[in-house]
Amino acid sequence: MTANRPHSRGAGSNTGLMNFLGLTNNASANWDLTPILRFVQMKAKSMKLLFVADPLESFKIYKDTTFAMMREAWRRGHQLSTCEPNDIMWQRGATVRAAVTDITLTGRSPDWFAAAPETRAGALKDFDAVLMRKDPPFDSEFFYATHLLEQAEREGARVFNQPRALRDHPEKLAILEWPQFIGPTLVTRSADDIRRFHAAQRDIILKPLDGMGGMGIFRVKEDGLNLGSIIETLNRDGAQSVMVQKFLPAIAQGDKRILVIGGQPVPYALARIPQGGEVRGNLAAGGKGVAQPLTQRDREIAETIGPVLAARGLLLIGLDVIGDSLTEINVTSPTCFQEITDQTGCDVAALFVDALEATQR
Repeated sequence: MTANRPHSRGAGSNTGLMNFLGLTNNASANWDLTPILRFVQMKAKSMKLLFVADPLESFKIYKDTTFAMMREAWRRGHQLSTCEPNDIMWQRGATVRAAVTDITLTGRSPDWFAAAPETRAGALKDFDAVLMRKDPPFDSEFFYATHLLEQAEREGARVFNQPRALRDHPEKLAILEWPQFIGPTLVTRSADDIRRFHAAQRDIILKPLDGMGGMGIFRVKEDGLNLGSIIETLNRDGAQSVMVQKFLPAIAQGDKRILVIGGQPVPYALARIPQGGEVRGNLAAGGKGVAQPLTQRDREIAETIGPVLAARGLLLIGLDVIGDSLTEINVTSPTCFQEITDQTGCDVAALFVDALEATQR
């Protein structure tokens, strides 16, 4: 996979189609072949794709990764449908179905899609691919949705990322499988354990296991100011587990998001750099995204973990790396496609749809 991998922005070669139609090249100046090109492409390799996602009206299309996937798939002539997790249902004697909305893309903003007048009942197994793109948190309803999606797999559906793999790889805890890449880390419900960890490391980060976008992350420095209150807030008197990690000063250079598609790393990471007095680099928390080539250490981490998780059914993952240390493995709805593409020209959405198309062969 290379940064400058070419991807055609048209539906195909005009010359080849002109020859097929028996027309001369001079005729092309007077013919608008776009509709014919799209028709030929769709007949050749069109896939029916179902995106399970948040409401489309909530998308910020200038940066939304699911939108980037849809746009690239639509450009190639694939058919797009959407539903939300609460639209999925199963009944004895039937297959897993959803209230599905077929959409077309308009190329405009803010009305970037046009929906079919009515929803329809669609069996998930009848789609070529079902893309689970519901944003975290991974709550009970997300958990239940993965079970419905797994039943759909038993009926013949192809789901990405695979639902069992989503359940088996909680984003904070998945790093425990690769201790050689992580810094000092503790997972516990015990307030005493956290205090001992702080005494040993002196500068720590505490975060809930079900957080997203930097929510609920606290830093406690050597003075231990507010440590007791923070522990009470996060562990709820011992009822909830907390992840505690040694503070990594390299966060000043950014919390890098490394995307891995089909087991192969995208050549660029997005370093999310904290702004002002903020300790969090998350874009949702005001971090500044700066794309940069992968370092040798970044590649080592990605090339070790990527193939393993791809073999487990995770077509797309996002590794979070601070300095030389892995901090999280994002599997539910990894982002940053558009930021990397806009800054480097590396078409991440095209790489993803390439990988998705390869699963159909």
